[in-house]
Amino acid sequence: MNLNIEISDPTDQALEARVWQHWNSLTKPPGSLGRLESLVVEYALMHGTDRPRIDRKVLVLFCADHGVTAEGVSAFPREVTAQMVRNFLTGGAAISVLCRQLCIEPVVVDAGVDGPVEVGALDYKCGQGTANFAKEPAMTIVQAEQALRNGIILAGEVRQRADIAAVGEMGIGNTTSASALLCALTGCSPHDAAGAGTGLDAERILHKAEVIASALRLHGTTIASNDPAEILCALGGFEIATMAGFLLGAASQRLPVMIDGFICGAAVLVARAFNPNVMGYLIFSHQSAEAAHHKMLAALQKRPLLNLEMRLGEGTGATLAIGLLESAMALYTQMATFEQGGVSTV
Repeated sequence: MNLNIEISDPTDQALEARVWQHWNSLTKPPGSLGRLESLVVEYALMHGTDRPRIDRKVLVLFCADHGVTAEGVSAFPREVTAQMVRNFLTGGAAISVLCRQLCIEPVVVDAGVDGPVEVGALDYKCGQGTANFAKEPAMTIVQAEQALRNGIILAGEVRQRADIAAVGEMGIGNTTSASALLCALTGCSPHDAAGAGTGLDAERILHKAEVIASALRLHGTTIASNDPAEILCALGGFEIATMAGFLLGAASQRLPVMIDGFICGAAVLVARAFNPNVMGYLIFSHQSAEAAHHKMLAALQKRPLLNLEMRLGEGTGATLAIGLLESAMALYTQMATFEQGGVSTV
């Protein structure tokens, strides 16, 4: 599958030097704000300017159902996905509260929820949920391409009104899909990849791992091909595929994206497999309490900003980290220099 996505390398040594020079001119010891300083450097490089904006913020919430729920891998029934979409749209979910608190525009995307598209959600539906990947491929190659291209198109639309985007997800069964993708794309074992998700006990986590292991055997030839499109077809979710396309499209237009937790990390693995340059435009918000998230972050060679022992998803960690980035940007743009403050440097 050729997505024809060109992503530039954000590396710019001269620009990076200017940002660090400004940080070091402010009334503080050099490097005393720690990762807040390097965070602004990364953000500036993504935008290609030493005075990037962070006024317009959008959270894109990708929602879809998963056929693998038929295997008993989730603590909640499939119907909860559609119910939560309505909760997002009426403002009652945790992510809704955080978006209001942090002045972030929420965008709810139906990428494949089992049911009609709710009023207020964007219709990027690729099907009424995926097929059960424990028995057959989760989606066809046509559906996978549709989902990826939907995400690329959506990124172009969001870019018109956002300085930064955050991504989140909702889909009963999607930690099973994310765990399977982690195994297929990194070699992680199913028993290390499977976690509690929405609240499974130890016995059901073991069952989940066995379902994933069986699916990996079923799709072994596909996985061995190392073709990200084929692996996505075998194991992915419509929301994960659409998000992967969004990440690629955002990076092609130099739109920084704040990544949420485990499921969003699976979309990153897919996007990276299509084009490694996507990594230069992603910020990793937090390490979730999902068991294998630290393994996923290690595979991506990324250290997240926060570790609050959260595992809700929805983009909650990403929105909180946008608040942290805003604080870092305020320090960078509003602090006085030594000269302005009349503070001696010796």
